[in-house]
Formats: sequence, structure tokens, C-alpha cells
Amino acid sequence: MKSVIAIHGGAGTITRSALGAAQEREYLDALEQVLAGGQGILEKGGSALDAVTEAVVRLEECPLFNAGKGAVFTQAGTHELDAAIMDGSSLAAGAVACVKSIRNPIQAARAVMEDGRHVLLVGAGAEQFAIDAGLEAVTPDYYFTQARYDQWKLAQKSHAQHLLDHDAQSLMREAAPLDPGTKMGTVGAVALDAQGNLAAATSTGGVTNKRVGRVGDSSLIGAGCYANNRTVAVSCTGSGEMFMRLLCAYDVSALIEYGARTLERACQIVVMEKLPMIAGRGGLIAVDRLGNICLPFNTEGMYRGHARAGGPRQVAIYG
Repeated sequence: MKSVIAIHGGAGTITRSALGAAQEREYLDALEQVLAGGQGILEKGGSALDAVTEAVVRLEECPLFNAGKGAVFTQAGTHELDAAIMDGSSLAAGAVACVKSIRNPIQAARAVMEDGRHVLLVGAGAEQFAIDAGLEAVTPDYYFTQARYDQWKLAQKSHAQHLLDHDAQSLMREAAPLDPGTKMGTVGAVALDAQGNLAAATSTGGVTNKRVGRVGDSSLIGAGCYANNRTVAVSCTGSGEMFMRLLCAYDVSALIEYGARTLERACQIVVMEKLPMIAGRGGLIAVDRLGNICLPFNTEGMYRGHARAGGPRQVAIYG
């Protein structure tokens, strides 16, 4: 079986006038480096679980994306991060929400999954669990970037609530190529390995100027993250409340398993038909049990890429 990995770094309305060639290249290079990490694991016979973990760790380490380093600010000027991971072979899953001191939330989510007693831990309890598991803790200033701070101050000045991260950046016309109010800031990865196992992982810093304590779809199994060897691995990015209301990630799987839809048709139903009915915007990445790939979005663009073991890496931003 030909192993494959796909990644995303957020979706939204892209304005080419706000994106210079150098900045576009910076995003594309970052996506390619992330893909290379996950692809390399698959090419060595590694597991889908390890591949998606590596890809999301790399996304969390890159300040261009809203996860880990470079996470957006809450109303209170703090950072609250969410993440989830799922193993399609066993349906084991782990997640953390509202963590403020863990360098790589996706590693904490995986530790929760491997511990096996719980699926979701939040706040201080999740942080202590991660520390006890030997994961690296950081001080709040680790997540700080000037661009995120500036967009938070701009959001406060404009009285914007729940401003999605790349939208807020574009208000300044210099930090990202997306329009105000229309960029969803989440990262994720899905993979199929040579043994036929699927895995999915999702991580986010939330939305700019969000209410403290808000949790989106990224840490909720079935909403923003899902994997099942019988069907598909899915990671979502978008207006989180809408993805939660529709259980988008699981819905793709259900349409395949119970509705006998193809991967492409299942994704189209969820992203292009169901989400718009409740004003839901965003996209998802999906790999099915046969190795088919689908990366749909109902916005003008989505940071994304995919690669098969031994094949070229393909990355894109625009629709």
C-alpha cells in the first residue's frame, strides 16, 4: 500500500494584493518542510500516527501558523491552546484544551491517548499531566510573536470578537494574505501508512480575541479530528462552532461507511453543502483507507499540501 500524508494550516479568503511573492514563498516553503518530516517517516516504514505527530509538531514550531509558537491572543491577552489526535487502527484518541504552558500540545494529546484512561483533559489538569509525562513546559512568553500581538491590539481597537487569526493579520495588510473575518487558524495532518493504518491530528491556538475558556472543534473528537481504519482520517479547519454542530470530521466517515459515498463525494457534502447551510466556512483534509486524498474548502483558499511515499511534495495556498 502506498503511504500518503496531507497537511493544512488554515483556510480563508485570500487576497493576492496583500501577499507578496516573497511572503507566498515563505508559506509554501514552510508547508513543504512540514510535509517532508511526515513523508520521511512514512518512507522509512513508520506509522501514520508518528507521521501526523511529526507534521503537527513542525506546524506548532512555525510562527507562521496559529498553533504552538505564534498562537493568537485571547481577550485577556493570554494564550490557550487545543489539540487532538486519533489512531484509526484502534480508535484510541487523546486531546487537550485550554493549555497555557505546553510547548507542543499535540504531544500532550498523544500522551493522553497512550495513557488510555481519558480522552480529553483541560486546563491545569492537562498541563500537570503533560509535565508528569515528561513533556516540555514553557512560560507564556514562548508563544509570543509581535505579529500576533499587533493583530490582537488591532482586534481590541476595532471591537472585534472571535477574530480568526489570518483574517486579523490581513487587517494590517502585512502579516498574512487573507481578508478580515475570513481566516480560520488551525493546523492538522492526516496519513495512511504502509500497514494500512490511518491517523489524524489537529492543533490550534484558537481565535484572536476569543473569550477566555472558549474551546473550538480542534480538540473535540469527531468535530475537528477523526480517524477510522474502516473509512477515513480527517482534520478540519474553520469556524469551529459550526464544525462542532455538524460533527464534520465524523460526518465524512459516516457518509462513507453508512452512505456508501466516495471520499470526494462525502467531503463535498460536508464542506460544500452542509456547512454553508449554517454559515460555516473553512475546509478539511482527508485520506481514506484506499489512499485517496481530498482537500476541499469553501473559502477562497487554504494552506495545504500532500505527498505520497517516494513521490513529489505538493503545496498550495490559493483555490
